[in-house]
Amino acid sequence: MRMDKYGRELDLILILTENNSYTAQQIADRLGITRRNLYYYFDYLRDCGFNLQKTGTTYRLDRSSSFFRRLHEHISLSEYEAAYICRRLDTDGTRDHTAVNIRQKLSRSFNLPDAVNPELQRRMNDCVAKLREAMATRKMVVLHKYASPHSNTVTDRIVEPYQLMNDERDVRCHEIRSHENKTFRLSRMESVEIIDVPWTFDDRHKQMYTDMFMFTGEQRYMVKMRMGLLSYNLMVEGYPQSAKCFTADGDTAWIFDGEVVSFLGIGRFVLGLYEDIEVIGCEEFKAYLAGKIKSMNKAV
Repeated sequence: MRMDKYGRELDLILILTENNSYTAQQIADRLGITRRNLYYYFDYLRDCGFNLQKTGTTYRLDRSSSFFRRLHEHISLSEYEAAYICRRLDTDGTRDHTAVNIRQKLSRSFNLPDAVNPELQRRMNDCVAKLREAMATRKMVVLHKYASPHSNTVTDRIVEPYQLMNDERDVRCHEIRSHENKTFRLSRMESVEIIDVPWTFDDRHKQMYTDMFMFTGEQRYMVKMRMGLLSYNLMVEGYPQSAKCFTADGDTAWIFDGEVVSFLGIGRFVLGLYEDIEVIGCEEFKAYLAGKIKSMNKAV
């Protein structure tokens, strides 16, 4: 039995997280809707913080989306622990059917494409070593045969690497050709070559930050709010990292003073408990909330 209100959205999420990719028409057929309506659902998922990937004519959800990161936070097995188990199973060299199934399930659930491929893991380790050396010596590198799912191309990228991320499965770089900071996945590159050219654009290197709502970005916003006991308890229970951001304000109120990189996560929280929360700092966040409230009033 499907939930009446969000059944189709949930069905779409399940389809897009299968270990496969589907065209828009295939997805629409499975949901029993038109392609035009499907694109509205795609926009809805993007607004909810999902990273919808398109490769050629097929679609799937990136499991590094904030939704899945938050979901994994509430699972007793962490991503690091899942990767560790897979590495130990690979080290044992077992071909046992159960062990293979465990590796495959952990790989799919925790976005560990290297977990079931020892050769890929060795290649990624070589890339990490070269990237670390390049960062230590402040040299540019060539990411050979990088396969981009966004442009559906395989090209060499000349970059300045400056931050390893996500348990050394991603690297943040300044790309020379586009002059943009981008995140590259190590599993999608064939090799890394250090070239004898020093960093030139290090003043443009910006660290990536992940906030308590599991959104990632380069820019951070300081948000200050006065919260009642209900909203305080719900935030601390749902987002334990937020506890350090609170100070008591009398007997029944709390002041939240913390950083976020996106208004999506904290915005949904505030709008759900709007009468119990007063935003007292961050004009950008106030404007964001005002725009959301205006849009909701128009939809009524």
